Amino acid sequence: MSLSRLFSLLLILPGLLTLDAQATPFIPGSGKQVLEQLPARTDPAQREFAQLRKRLAEKPGDVLLAAQLTQAYINAARNDGDPRYLGYAQAVLKPWWSLPNPPVTVLVLRATILQSTHQFPQALADLNSVLKQDRNNAQAWLTRATVLQVQGQFAQAKASCMHLYPLAPELVTLTCLHNIGSLNGDAANSYLALGTAYKKYQQDADNDAGSKIWVSTLLAEMAARLGDARAADSWYQTALALATPDSYLLASYADFLLDQQRPSEIIKLLKDKTRVDALLLRYALALQAQKSPLLAGQISLLDQRFDAAVLRGDTVHQREQARYELHLKKHPAVALKLAQSNWDIQKETADLRILLEAAAAHKPQAAAPALAWLKKNKLQDLTLKSVLAKLGDNS
Repeated sequence: MSLSRLFSLLLILPGLLTLDAQATPFIPGSGKQVLEQLPARTDPAQREFAQLRKRLAEKPGDVLLAAQLTQAYINAARNDGDPRYLGYAQAVLKPWWSLPNPPVTVLVLRATILQSTHQFPQALADLNSVLKQDRNNAQAWLTRATVLQVQGQFAQAKASCMHLYPLAPELVTLTCLHNIGSLNGDAANSYLALGTAYKKYQQDADNDAGSKIWVSTLLAEMAARLGDARAADSWYQTALALATPDSYLLASYADFLLDQQRPSEIIKLLKDKTRVDALLLRYALALQAQKSPLLAGQISLLDQRFDAAVLRGDTVHQREQARYELHLKKHPAVALKLAQSNWDIQKETADLRILLEAAAAHKPQAAAPALAWLKKNKLQDLTLKSVLAKLGDNS
């Protein structure tokens, strides 16, 4: 199985790609005001969508064609950070979405869409159903491993990774395992092993740009957690040079640059990409670091977008909203509440960090459950050193 095929159904990374790019209703001042730049019809992705929609309209019951279009929309959401594509994807699957026993292909796609809105139990139920029918479904095993990792269920996630050995290219399996290992007490060895594997397999025909971006971004994040900023920057540059960066890579690199106190580079990187809320947040944080007069306007935009999310009852944005409330609005109590709600759902390193930061700023004792989790799972992350010092913890 090629990496491009295996990763085509990879889940949308939580917390970054589900941030809605829409704001509250807005009335333009004149008919000449530009509200949004629509994708050009000559854009290859838009041409692909149009062709697939036409073919599906001719054969509306063709589940394979529907899966192909759904996959294309999911890929667009992954690349652009635009959640509307996930809505389009779900709409394509409408004839099968509510069936008690939809085809396996639909189940995998439905699980991908469900987890992107943090409906992790439902996503896992679909994946488990797939694996009862097809134990050799590599995409289901990989997606299952990632969902379990996001929930902090590392032992179960590793077990899912192990099932990939006879089913997927070795780099996929090793990346799955070493990424989890880097979060679960074996950071240095996992980083070294994955770096070696990347260099060994990077020339393989199966290793397309998308897969190499995935692996090199994870290596950059591992190096950052280990405190090796030079290596982290090098891996980020490797990822950025491979292809047009997606919103996850841009946000991850921006967070690294924020930690390295390099806001001017973030502004250059993101100034034309603020339609994505996650990137707008980081752009605003960089403007704040530079004491820029442009900051007020960006905070106003974020106000509108997060207010709209609250009105919709949307809780997917809680990690990003907690950062916004803590660092831009200076509302630590609100930030802590959001971070705690988010922690109940997912437990990535960024979720841990914002919870600890909000607790340190408002109510240090509220950090106790997260600190206990940190010690239990033996997470090694030097980016937490400052906030742990504020909390009086020597983890």
